[in-house]
Amino acid sequence: MKQIGFDNEKYLQTQSAHIRQRIAQFGGKLYLEFGGKLYDDNHASRVLPGFQPDSKLRMLLQMKDQVEMVIAINAADIEKNKVRGDLGITYDRDVIRLLDVFRSFGLYVSSVVLTRYNEQTAAKAFQARLESLGVKVYHHYAIEGYPSDIAHVVSDEGYGINDYIETTRELVVVTAPGPGSGKLATCLSQLYHEHKRGVRSGYAKFETFPVWNLSINHPVNLAYEAATADLNDVNMIDPFHLEAYGSTTVNYNRDVEAFPVLVAMFEKILGECPYKSPTDMGVNMVGSCIVDDAVVKEASGQEIIRRYYAALCDYKQGKIPEDVVLKLELLMKKAGVAASDRAVVAPALAKAEATGLPATALQLPDGKIVTGKTSSLLGASAALLLNALKALGGIADELHLVSPVAIDPIQKLKVDYLGNRNPRLHTDEVLIALSISAATDPTAQLAMEQLSKLRGCEVHSSVILSAVDEKTFKRLGVNLTCEPRYKG
Repeated sequence: MKQIGFDNEKYLQTQSAHIRQRIAQFGGKLYLEFGGKLYDDNHASRVLPGFQPDSKLRMLLQMKDQVEMVIAINAADIEKNKVRGDLGITYDRDVIRLLDVFRSFGLYVSSVVLTRYNEQTAAKAFQARLESLGVKVYHHYAIEGYPSDIAHVVSDEGYGINDYIETTRELVVVTAPGPGSGKLATCLSQLYHEHKRGVRSGYAKFETFPVWNLSINHPVNLAYEAATADLNDVNMIDPFHLEAYGSTTVNYNRDVEAFPVLVAMFEKILGECPYKSPTDMGVNMVGSCIVDDAVVKEASGQEIIRRYYAALCDYKQGKIPEDVVLKLELLMKKAGVAASDRAVVAPALAKAEATGLPATALQLPDGKIVTGKTSSLLGASAALLLNALKALGGIADELHLVSPVAIDPIQKLKVDYLGNRNPRLHTDEVLIALSISAATDPTAQLAMEQLSKLRGCEVHSSVILSAVDEKTFKRLGVNLTCEPRYKG
């Protein structure tokens, strides 16, 4: 049974209460820049066992009648078909997805703002699509001298040229499909327009990581650095907070570097800056809801190791420079963990060495390790899935969940008609074969019923897996790592 280190119910209550306090601080209107993933924050759920991937969304539901959502997307990202790496979909498609998700939960999505808009053809087409769905669309433009030329940016020729986004509720959550979408600029532009209209409003920022009231080298914060190693984000002590209050808090380099500019903007817009530090701007209560620090530290250490293996494979495939791998090695040392601390690594490598072929290992929820080997019928990952489902369902190892007679025509299809050289079944193919068997075989049906139990399990492969197997494991919610070598 997976141990819990985070009180999710406490988080839902305390986080929404804290945001309400911040709304009151500004007289009843708050623009909240929502950083990171609002709906499917799987990183947070991995490093904070007990945190649900949709916790932040459910937190907003605690104050649903006060909230409206504005989604920002960079028009240039639409034009170049920028893709969300974790979901494999373009930013514009993700906006549509987010609209559907938020509305399905009963949240009010008032509009979409196209930032850095310049009459791009793809952006105009996307606007037409949104408007056909009944979504209001606004335009914000690239402002010369942004953000350093404060006098120009905070003027009628700067923020003044942007559309004023009509909002009606106390809490306006500005979110986006990914970084670089213009959330902060959207919030500040709205503050400028609201101030000109005589409306009191404020700004705050919600970022889950780094956690401001944990130490800079706490594994949770180190795991955040590991997740953003390719972006050169660095955790640091907030010097402005230390000077103002004499207490140590953690922030990250980009917020600290941008703070003097934000202060100048606030002073220009509001006459004074309501904050003395980047930490002051935040409303994150995650650190106050950790109930078992040892569990959280262990989970975060494992996440750093997973990020390390992912970087090794990315470097092997030429996707990242070597310094990202070196940074992750340093983070592992800081967290006091090593690659060998990942329980599934040694069994996968031992099975590969014993068979001379690629192999895999999976850790079940009870801690038991099962392995999969390459055979004439199945790839190692496909074999692993069947072995894991047998173990979870209490099915005897010698029983066939999928008859070899059923596998043979699939192999014939692959090789003779589809031109594949490898006849072995991949994970998606073996699951289809299993589902067909389940229609007539109660044992196969029992195995199928175990699939949901694989979510959150750990898997390691002795080789870099095919895109098909990798995608299947992701859909099953399995945490996969691979050795940085190709199948021989």
